[in-house]
Amino acid sequence: MKFITENLFLIAVAFVSGAMLLWPLVSRRMAGATLGYHAATRMINDQDAVVLDVRSNSEFSAGHLPQARNIPVEDLDKRAGELPAGKPVIIYCQTSARAGKAAATLRAMGREPVYVLDGGLQGWQQSGLPVVK
Repeated sequence: MKFITENLFLIAVAFVSGAMLLWPLVSRRMAGATLGYHAATRMINDQDAVVLDVRSNSEFSAGHLPQARNIPVEDLDKRAGELPAGKPVIIYCQTSARAGKAAATLRAMGREPVYVLDGGLQGWQQSGLPVVK
């Protein structure tokens, strides 16, 4: 007990740093299922999946995936009805951070299946896949 009281600060730092290490794992699980680039391409071609870009309008104008629709993550709760029903949705942003939040929003609204594009637009471009301006 004496050890704990004398080293309370160090114990707290250890817990906080451990939580920070686990946060990416937790946030990725909250985002739900992810898709790699090849699986996403197959889903777009075979199942007519909806590709949703949740970046800002200016980011979307600078370059986006072919056939992507743009609904900024801030507007998704108001504009989710614009997405066609009965089709899978593949969500992406620049690096997948905002896409996870958007996926959670759509799932909370009862929309399924929803996937996050692993690596976002940045990873898509690094893989040499096409971008439309």
